[in-house]
Amino acid sequence: MNTTEYPYEENSYTLYSNKLCPYAQRALRAFDAAQVPYKLVEIDLKNKPEWYHLVNPQLKVPALRTPSGAILIESLVIAEFVADQHPEAHLLSADSTERAQLRLFIELFTTRYNPFIYRTLMTADKEEQEKHKQALLDGLKVISKELARQWERPSGKNGPFWYGQWGYAEVALSSFVGLLVPLAHYRGLSVPEAEEFAAFNRWHQAILQAPEFLKFKPEDQILIEAYKKFVPDA
Repeated sequence: MNTTEYPYEENSYTLYSNKLCPYAQRALRAFDAAQVPYKLVEIDLKNKPEWYHLVNPQLKVPALRTPSGAILIESLVIAEFVADQHPEAHLLSADSTERAQLRLFIELFTTRYNPFIYRTLMTADKEEQEKHKQALLDGLKVISKELARQWERPSGKNGPFWYGQWGYAEVALSSFVGLLVPLAHYRGLSVPEAEEFAAFNRWHQAILQAPEFLKFKPEDQILIEAYKKFVPDA
């Protein structure tokens, strides 16, 4: 293969991914939930192929080549593209208000949870760790309230997933929920069994048992080892 070529499946989807990347897992779960066939190209993030800049100049995963030859990057963009292209999978509601509520929840999760997972792992300073742990727990209280509010709406169907059954929220967020495993291992943090976390804990347990989650979930020890690079005092 020369420097102007890269591997792809003609007239089909080609997904460039990495099995340990939580962002890439979003795209994998979107295709799986939509039951859409695709060619998978695994990208070694420690030794990226010379041609990969032709797919994504930012050299990140996931990236998607569509049957038309268009290249899409960014995991949420790809996941929503799959949901929109395949409405028969019912990953996203046809109701604009319900879609807006879901987007707000994803934004809430992305700002109040994701950053503090990494910040807690990446600091060796005990005082800073405690500050980030508390920020994470405060965020989880807000997330839990929003889950409980959603399950009271008709579209929530009383849980345990956002739309009652596995759907776009879980496609987008479940891989990050899975990062509680290395967080517990390296920083000893677990979510309390208190009422203010009850809805999150219910959602969390439902995710951990879902076949759609387990299909792409790395083994705990592999995930712990992969996240060691973020922990300066490991």
